[in-house]
Amino acid sequence: MNTRLIHQKVHRLTRFYKSRNPFEIIKGMNVILVYYPLDGVRGFYQYFQRNNIIYIDERLSDPEKKFVCAHELGHMLLHKKENFIFLDSRTHLNTNIYESEADLFAMELLLPDETLKEYCSFTIEQIARITGYHHSLIKLRIQQLS
Repeated sequence: MNTRLIHQKVHRLTRFYKSRNPFEIIKGMNVILVYYPLDGVRGFYQYFQRNNIIYIDERLSDPEKKFVCAHELGHMLLHKKENFIFLDSRTHLNTNIYESEADLFAMELLLPDETLKEYCSFTIEQIARITGYHHSLIKLRIQQLS
């Protein structure tokens, strides 16, 4: 999947749900959200018996939960047909194409173009500190703008 298709998918989604909050979006989509103490992963998506389920480690901070929710929503919308559990490790950017696409989806959802334009004179590190997202995710999102 190319970045343009991810951008279009996020644009349609945010326009339909009138929100960039992944928790509001999944609520509108009747996705089952489960908070549980997960070991070794921050969250994962599962399609089971015609139900979309997102699991999030309950011990994460609120900003981390928001990112993980957006990331897993990306898996749900981009990779549903693969129908297997995608694990999100603490390395933020995996080499796995599915993980990279879900990361890009999450950052596209959480950091719209308008927000990034406001920070155009800031460094990646500064934007990371302001937004609370890992610098590698900011870099991924900025590269997508080019």
